[in-house]
Amino acid sequence: MQMDKPLTRTKQFGLLALVPLYFIGAGMILQKPAEIWTGLVHIIREPDFLITDYFVIGGVGAAMVNAGILALVSLIIVYFSGREFDGHTITSCFLMLGFSLFGKNLLNIWAILAGVCLYAWYHKTHLSRYIYVGIYGTCLSPIITQLMHVLEFPFGIRLLISITVGLMIGFVLPPLATHVHYAHKGYSLYNMGFAAGIIATVVVSLLRSFGMETQSRLIWATGYDRLFLVLLTVLFGGMIVTAFLRRGKGVISSYRNIWKSIGISGTDYIKEQGAAATILNMGINGLFATYFVAAVGGDLNGPTIGGIFTIVGFSATGKHLRNIAPIMFGVYLASFTKYWNIYEPSPMLALLFSTTLAPVAGEFGVLAGLLAGYLHSSVALNVGLLYGGMNLYNNGFAGGIVAIFMVPVIQSIRDRRARAKGSLSL
Repeated sequence: MQMDKPLTRTKQFGLLALVPLYFIGAGMILQKPAEIWTGLVHIIREPDFLITDYFVIGGVGAAMVNAGILALVSLIIVYFSGREFDGHTITSCFLMLGFSLFGKNLLNIWAILAGVCLYAWYHKTHLSRYIYVGIYGTCLSPIITQLMHVLEFPFGIRLLISITVGLMIGFVLPPLATHVHYAHKGYSLYNMGFAAGIIATVVVSLLRSFGMETQSRLIWATGYDRLFLVLLTVLFGGMIVTAFLRRGKGVISSYRNIWKSIGISGTDYIKEQGAAATILNMGINGLFATYFVAAVGGDLNGPTIGGIFTIVGFSATGKHLRNIAPIMFGVYLASFTKYWNIYEPSPMLALLFSTTLAPVAGEFGVLAGLLAGYLHSSVALNVGLLYGGMNLYNNGFAGGIVAIFMVPVIQSIRDRRARAKGSLSL
């Protein structure tokens, strides 16, 4: 790549596509093609509410191929919708890649996407306006699969009900996602997780009222740490090298500017600091998250890699090392005072996905970040009871609650101090 030479829109999408292609290629090496096909079938047929590790269900290769294909599909949808390449293009791709390792598959995402398309058609608005809502909203895909398993009807009726529910979910997502954003004011980056948690609570409550119970589960792969330490180090290290090849030492100044940002929802580092600095930020955050997991004794598997990729994806739209580290250390410190260990499955996911609260640390400082992480670890491990693991963005729902709780209190304290310094009447 020539230094500072602008890339066309097609080349930008093409370069991003190298990440899912890397995953597909690695998956094809790690598992035989026949086994991958069988594994994909198992992944599609299996209930996939939290926590369902596709490494166990279909095998490592099948899980990686499933993730890579769905990430490519999301890129293709965004490309042909006419959206320009920006930070959310990267975020949506990495979220689809990460969560397709433990919840999203080649079959269960389409009804929700179609529902968002229906919403755009109904309001006579171009699909490109809501395309990211559709991609993020596939976090509710487990509901589609679960309905196929819990309903006691003939296959055709179950399929029709599942598709109808998916369409309804997709249709209500855009207005709800817009509305709930005002509640946390952008201090939780996983806004769709908050909206999805509300929808999942309503859907699951309806199911339970008809006597249909949804049980949480734990399918968790172990023994892949060395393999993925290598694969992820190569990937994230390659990002860092690419950033320096693109801009040379000049990328460092832009990266420092990223560190200065709050990271509140709506941030786009591609537009603000350029692609090279954004890629550098992604690579650094990816290495930090990967080795943090390894350092505290966590497993590198489908769910945790999904968490790492979520951090990396949002490194284009709000996260950087200064605002994620306090949150993660807050969760880690919580493990010394609570009944669980940080390396257990649910706390490990809380550790990674707690970075939805990065803007809290970005604006209010390290101590606020530590407190946010500490509180998040408790909320995230309990809110899933509301919807039985049907919202893959469980930490987005928890993060929204913590932000709504913390931010007004912190702002009121800060405002009081400001008035006191100004000798104003309180």
